Amino acid sequence: MVRPSQPVLNTVGTLARLGLAAVWLVSGALKLADPGQTLIAVQAYEVLPDALENVVAIALPLVELVLGLLLLAGLATRWAAAAALGLLLVLIAGIAQSWARGLSIDCGCFGGGGHVAAGQTEYPQEILRDTGFALLAVWLLARPRTWLSLDGWLARGRGNSGEPGHDYSGIAEGN
Repeated sequence: MVRPSQPVLNTVGTLARLGLAAVWLVSGALKLADPGQTLIAVQAYEVLPDALENVVAIALPLVELVLGLLLLAGLATRWAAAAALGLLLVLIAGIAQSWARGLSIDCGCFGGGGHVAAGQTEYPQEILRDTGFALLAVWLLARPRTWLSLDGWLARGRGNSGEPGHDYSGIAEGN
């Protein structure tokens, strides 16, 4: 069996990190741009008490933006991946419960959201998409080493330059 080289694995990790960063940055920015619609999307799930709906509608885009910025910078990559995975599992569960309860909603994952006409839901696609994003987070949890990351820069500053004989400039050793 052929094992991928370290540079190939590091490149895959970098693409996973940047891809997941883009997802969170776009999702958070779209929600933040229209807070009223974000509240409507949160309310459509019909799972939170009224007192928490506003808090979640305000906090969710901010959390998404922070995760996106951490992943973009490659800072605390393993922690950010764990938080992203946890959030994605909550979002998948929310979509699944809406489907199971027969609600007709748009998930609001990338802005918009709320109730839609019967038959206009895309639950399987939304769950599959978020599962793909979760797999990116799992990769980063298992292997947070990526190119062009602050984690790698900080590791070099502590004297962790990687394995003997290999130049891991810009590669994170893990968190």
